[in-house]
Amino acid sequence: MDPDLKLEFRTNEVEQLIQVALLCTQSSPMDRPKMSEVVRMLEGDGLAERWEEWQKVEVVRSQVEDIAPLRSDWIVESVHNLHAVELSGPR
Repeated sequence: MDPDLKLEFRTNEVEQLIQVALLCTQSSPMDRPKMSEVVRMLEGDGLAERWEEWQKVEVVRSQVEDIAPLRSDWIVESVHNLHAVELSGPR
């Protein structure tokens, strides 16, 4: 926390801010909230539901990863045979 606040802040508001930040930093851009949703969540509308939904997805994702760990070499394999023009797309 900012030292200038001198411990004068609401813990629940800090927790909500952190939850919104975590939702905004998901690895898949499709899973991240739109800016309009972020504003609504910061105003206190819909964060609890979105956070609960995210937690359920994360539990399932971690269970799947425990069963079958992700391969890190798929990225290299997926672009291995492509030429630079194919990777960058049309200009």
